[in-house]
Amino acid sequence: MTTKKVLGIGNALVDNMIRLEDEALLIQLELPKGSMQLVDTGRSSAVAEASAHLSNLRSSGGSAANTIHGLARLGVETAFIGHVGEDETGDFFKEDMIAAGIKPLLFSSKTASGLAHAFVTKDGERTFATCLGAAIELSESHLKEDLFKGYDYFYIEGYLVQNKPLLKKAIKLAAQSGAKIAIDLASYNVVEEQREFLLELLNNKNIDLVFANEEEAKALTRLKPREALDFIADRCETAIVKIGKEGSLIKYQGKVYPIDPIKANAIDTTGAGDMYAAGFLYGISRQLSLTQAGQIGSLLAGNVIEVIGAKMEPDKWEKIKKEISKIEAAL
Repeated sequence: MTTKKVLGIGNALVDNMIRLEDEALLIQLELPKGSMQLVDTGRSSAVAEASAHLSNLRSSGGSAANTIHGLARLGVETAFIGHVGEDETGDFFKEDMIAAGIKPLLFSSKTASGLAHAFVTKDGERTFATCLGAAIELSESHLKEDLFKGYDYFYIEGYLVQNKPLLKKAIKLAAQSGAKIAIDLASYNVVEEQREFLLELLNNKNIDLVFANEEEAKALTRLKPREALDFIADRCETAIVKIGKEGSLIKYQGKVYPIDPIKANAIDTTGAGDMYAAGFLYGISRQLSLTQAGQIGSLLAGNVIEVIGAKMEPDKWEKIKKEISKIEAAL
């Protein structure tokens, strides 16, 4: 069985995961718990200084980069388009991707690399202070036809909808290369802000596969999960709506496939949606059934919320691969 190749595009960020005993530092830094705050370099430095005494875990991040990382861990041939700074943080991002087996298609500038300080409280809630830095300098001028050749799936993180010229050119070049185009809606507030543009993309049949959680689906369609699934599925080939502890719903060619969640001890929800997408894309890249692809998505999402951050240790990946083998073997 030939596994298909996946190309991703997104904000190239380094995640700095910091675990908190209480919410005092969030209050001090004026970061609303559970929010994703965009900050400038000055405030990012202040956040780093205020949290320097706490233990941290650093890894290459950004929504699409997390998904591509998950796919690479499962043996899928992958590449990632992004923009970093010519600094130690940018070097770390590139080296971390190479170590995971991902082909980095990175552009760079003198601007500081993107950095996301992610504070995790005891209830598993994440609060981000994100400085996009060089990540947002990725533009349509960087995109050439050759970047897209040879990939079967093109995966977009929803945060990029704020850069319409970039996204439109990326979709056009990916479609010309013959790739199926997938997008994860990323965040309900981004969907709210860019609803008209997202609906335009869907109504024009520019997207083949859409991932959304319950809140994102509601922001896009103004409907409850099941009805939102129908709305999205009418405008693309495959629609997936994730409904937390109730699992997920997949709709393809008029048929709905309900997927159960797996039992998990959630300590940090970072990367759950990203890993679901990785598992699902792995499944369809292996020509598995939609139910099997959804089950693998749930498996990855359930495992990543048991660790801090969006990356898992090799021993956890080995256990996941054994579980995937069982799913693949099932009729």
